[in-house]
Amino acid sequence: MSSLSAATLEAGRGRLNPDRWQLRTKLVLATMALLVAICAVVGVISYASMDSFLTGQLDTQLAQASHRASEFGGPPPSSGSRPDPLEARGQGAGTLNARFSGGDVDVAGLIGQDGRRLTLHPEDLEVLMDLPQTAAPADRRLSVGAYRLVSVKTPYGDVIVTGLPLATKQNTLNSLVLTLVLVSLTGLVLVGLLGTAIIRRTLQPLEALSGVATKVARLPLDAGEVALAVRVPPSAAHPGTEAGNVGHALNRMLDNVAGALTARQQSEMKVRQFVADASHELRTPLTALRGYTEMLKLTETFTPDGEKSLARIQSQSLRMGRLVEDLLTLAKLDEGQPLKLGPVDLTQLLVETVADQKVIAPDHRWVLQLPEEPVEVTADAAKIHQVLVNLLSNARKHTDPGTTVTAAVARSASGEAVITVTDDGPGVPAELQQTVFARFTRADKARTGTDGTTGLGLSIVQAIVEAHGGSVELSSRPGRTEFAVYLPARARAVPAA
Repeated sequence: MSSLSAATLEAGRGRLNPDRWQLRTKLVLATMALLVAICAVVGVISYASMDSFLTGQLDTQLAQASHRASEFGGPPPSSGSRPDPLEARGQGAGTLNARFSGGDVDVAGLIGQDGRRLTLHPEDLEVLMDLPQTAAPADRRLSVGAYRLVSVKTPYGDVIVTGLPLATKQNTLNSLVLTLVLVSLTGLVLVGLLGTAIIRRTLQPLEALSGVATKVARLPLDAGEVALAVRVPPSAAHPGTEAGNVGHALNRMLDNVAGALTARQQSEMKVRQFVADASHELRTPLTALRGYTEMLKLTETFTPDGEKSLARIQSQSLRMGRLVEDLLTLAKLDEGQPLKLGPVDLTQLLVETVADQKVIAPDHRWVLQLPEEPVEVTADAAKIHQVLVNLLSNARKHTDPGTTVTAAVARSASGEAVITVTDDGPGVPAELQQTVFARFTRADKARTGTDGTTGLGLSIVQAIVEAHGGSVELSSRPGRTEFAVYLPARARAVPAA
């Protein structure tokens, strides 16, 4: 199954899952379900009541018709024919009468709509003869339609069957059902529309709360100055109602968070200022320390142990100097120091930087992948050069000799310049990939290498790239690690965090 069809199937399942429906939808459906149930109960009760009423009315008419037919038939005459029950007074259209004597049909028929006598089908006569002689009405289906029949045995020994059609009763019930259905559907539609409008209006405060929470969730609260000015509107934050209580509590929480963010920003600014001041103050003694170390090496004679100690002092002072320079660079970037923008040929800059790395680390295999046309951007050349140096040094320091490091530059379809530095080393562990650009993050324990690091190189890369309005990404697995830098064709001013 393709990913698209799987996603479509999953979305369909989500729509069918009541737990994932909106509250508004649930309330409307629940209200409609209750109304449908009420309409169904009212309809069943109305139908049953009407059916009972019409049946009772029909039974009364049937009893009267049966009585007239029995009285009109009279006793068997000594000679001549007996009167036909259909000729009794008061027998309306559709009335059925039959008289059976000794199991034989004496007379049978029904009155048509035009008042003429109609004969019955032989099969109908069999149905009439099978009726129980209990004087209790019974419904039967005849060739001329459904009838309610009653069979009465007279004192003279014959049987009189009288019937009235059920069509009028059924038509009345059908009209009732149609009326109930139409009225119920109309009522459901009107109530559904009105209920949806009322529920939507009632839930507007909750939608306002959701909108505020969504806006706050999208704010970058992890660093920098944050203006947390989003609040629940007063109309949705009145204490006393359920939604108002939640809105009021959310506003108080946002006030508390805003205060905490302000305190955090002030603390960060103090730390940054301290780091910048300390770095500036450390520059002078470190420079003096390196100078005196060089002078001692040139003017004094030391024992082998002394020379080792002096070399150790020199190497550590150099390392301390690099750390101070990195801290100063980050401090300037944090302060939003303006970039010295100008045209930069990334192709030429990458060639020169890789050439320098070949001299520093000849034990690595350096590969260049360049486009046919130069890739130029408007950027700070010195800062972009530092980005390239840090990325290439990072690949060199954290991989074994013999590792292939590939540096490439290209232009994306959207016009961005893309610089990639790829190596086939052991890769960055998964637990470090999320924090690899954080300050003082070190991968020495996970990736081999003998050259110590300050843990600030990739932080400087990210800060410089973001200052140009670009981004940097890492993708790594054993055997392939790639850092990709995306720079816009023209750097755009990005405020300091």
